[in-house]
Amino acid sequence: MKKTALSVLIALSVPSIALAHTPLFSCYDFGDNTILCEGGFSDGSSAAGVEMLVLDGSDKEIIKSEMSEDGEFEFQKPEGTYKVIFNAGPGHALEIKGEDIVE
Repeated sequence: MKKTALSVLIALSVPSIALAHTPLFSCYDFGDNTILCEGGFSDGSSAAGVEMLVLDGSDKEIIKSEMSEDGEFEFQKPEGTYKVIFNAGPGHALEIKGEDIVE
């Protein structure tokens, strides 16, 4: 009985653990060729140090950096097609296409 109750308790708590650390990420175009991205996690934890990548249209790395202590990443808008990747590890990577980053 105790084993079954423990199994049920673990099974019920796993989804809440999985959802407690969902990555949040957005980018903004300031209209002056500067892009600002902000990131964090749904449980309020910081994204400081999270790897940031900017890739061109052929997935070639243009910029490799990381989120600041404030959970921000700022860069000069590249020419042509690009995308920005918030890479916080397996299951925690998000991608935004340059065409979706608007003023």
